[in-house]
Parts: sequence; C-alpha cells; structure tokens
Amino acid sequence: MKLFLPILFFLAILAGPAKIDDSPHQLPYLYWPYGIDTAQSVKQAGIKEICVPDGEAERWRAAGFKTLTDSYLRFEGREKLLVPGITRRANVASPTSRPWIDANGWRFIRNSAGKFYYELPKGKGALAAAEAFVYRVDAVLKIDQDDLEDVGKMLAFQRSLPEDKFPAVADIALIDDRSTLTGEVMNLLSRRNLLFKIVDKPSPQYPINIKIGSKEYPESDAADPSAFAQKIRRLLTDEKRTLRIYGNEVVICRLTGDKSRLRLHLLNYSGREIDGMRVRLRGNYPGIQVRSFDYNLIPPEEILVADGATEFTIPKLGAYALVELNRTKS
Repeated sequence: MKLFLPILFFLAILAGPAKIDDSPHQLPYLYWPYGIDTAQSVKQAGIKEICVPDGEAERWRAAGFKTLTDSYLRFEGREKLLVPGITRRANVASPTSRPWIDANGWRFIRNSAGKFYYELPKGKGALAAAEAFVYRVDAVLKIDQDDLEDVGKMLAFQRSLPEDKFPAVADIALIDDRSTLTGEVMNLLSRRNLLFKIVDKPSPQYPINIKIGSKEYPESDAADPSAFAQKIRRLLTDEKRTLRIYGNEVVICRLTGDKSRLRLHLLNYSGREIDGMRVRLRGNYPGIQVRSFDYNLIPPEEILVADGATEFTIPKLGAYALVELNRTKS
C-alpha cells in the first residue's frame, strides 16, 4: 500500500487536470478571484465550475465546486479580446453614422483553435459569455463581481441549448494571408453579416473568392474595409445572400447547418433589448423555433415561406438568441 499510493499520485500528475466542463459543447470558463467568502453567492448564481487563483483550489473544492487554477489556464499564452459592445468614436460626430461594434467573432473564425480571455467591466459579462459560446472557442471570462448573476443565467441558458456541431454556412471564400489588412476586412464582413469561410485556395463552391492584393481585390480597395465590405455585398447581391437582418446594425450572426436544418445564432451588441427584428434566410424552413436569453421560447411572428426564402420576425431579442430552422414543420 505504501508503494501503491505514490504511484497513483504520480499517474495523476501525468494525467493532468480534467476539463472543467464535461458537457458536449464547451462553455466559456469563469475566472473568479474574489475569495471563498463569496462561495454562497456563486452557488446562488447556479455556477458549480470555476477557475480560481493558485492556492485557492482546495478551499473551493471543499465547498463543493469543480475548479481549475490560473496556472492551468496559462493566461500569458492567451490572446486578450476586445470588450464586446458599442464603442463611441470621437472622430464620428454624425448621429446617423453606423454604430461601431467591438466584436471578436472574426478573430474566432480566423483562429478557431486559439485560446483567449476577456477582461470585462461591469455589464459586459453575459454578452462575452454568449460570444465565446456561439463560436465554440476556448475562452476565459474575467468578469466584474456584480455581473455574477447575469453570467450565471447566461451559462445556464447555454446548457439548456441543443448541441451545435454543424458546419458554418458561408457565401464567400476568403484566403487569409494573416495580414492586419485582411483581418480588418474580415472584421467588417462579419459586422455586415456577410458570411465568409477561410480557405487555402480559391474554391468553385463559392461565387466570390477574396484574396487581398489580387487584381480583383487590390490592397488599395481593402484600405477602406467598410467600403470594401459594401463592394462585396454588391457583388454577391442581396438576393443571393443566405442571411439578411433588417432594421438594425447591432446584431451579428453566426449560421450553421446542413441540408435539412439551420441554426442561427444572434448576438445583440447594443446593450438594450431589440423589439421586432426581421430575419430573412434563403431556403424554405417552415419549422422555426426561437430560444432567446431572458425569454426562453418565443413564438416567431409574421412568418413567410415563399419564393425560395423564409422570413420571420423575432418579437424580442436580448443579448443572445438561437433560432432553429427545419425543412419540415414540427
């Protein structure tokens, strides 16, 4: 027995800590440095799995939590993300200017296997949790203590959703040369909900193949990413776009699916509730179910399935919603 125990201990070290989340779809990690005296508040928020500073793990485990430590997460090896939301820009004075959205979706598309972290001010935790979840990335949330309840609700909502392992849907192929300029183009395409996929070489599967620096898409055009995104929209045409959002410029979408169904993720960066948002998708999808954070199931309104397209209205949209669409009506 004396020899057996050290062997077990050695094997445990080799195996390393298990993932904090055993669900089939990875949730973002919550980093919680606020001390064991907050354990009751964490439990009341419905959170059972947290990341804590080195030296604190045993106290939290004794309190009934699954834990990882910051040394395991290795923050120094993670990419710091933007705080998601609307940013006021000092050089934009016009009240009719497009809102400037700080979003990280294009970074996740560019580096889906990367490791990331957020440092979030008060009021941003739930949206960041939704953003990381939608793109299924390895991300750590450093939240304000006052956001604990909202983040707990968002994580609980994510656990209630069906697993999404469908491939991303795209209308545009983009060859990524890893340049800053191409990154800005990706950012603007994402913000305009122009669905793109990163490819190694031009693909006949897509009507538009973008390579910055080519004859068709010179660097001089891409130097203004907003105008470049508008150019791509005109080339694609609205009729051939798989997805369109009407009436606002603060919702960014991720669309996944196969031949029989789609899953549309909607991220609302405005910080306020949106009433009556109209959505259009190519294809006939009479079966529509909307699950919205803070509202759970919401019946879609004004459904129109005709001429090879599906339109519907989401009556209320908080920070995040998932829309499931099926070829057959359930």
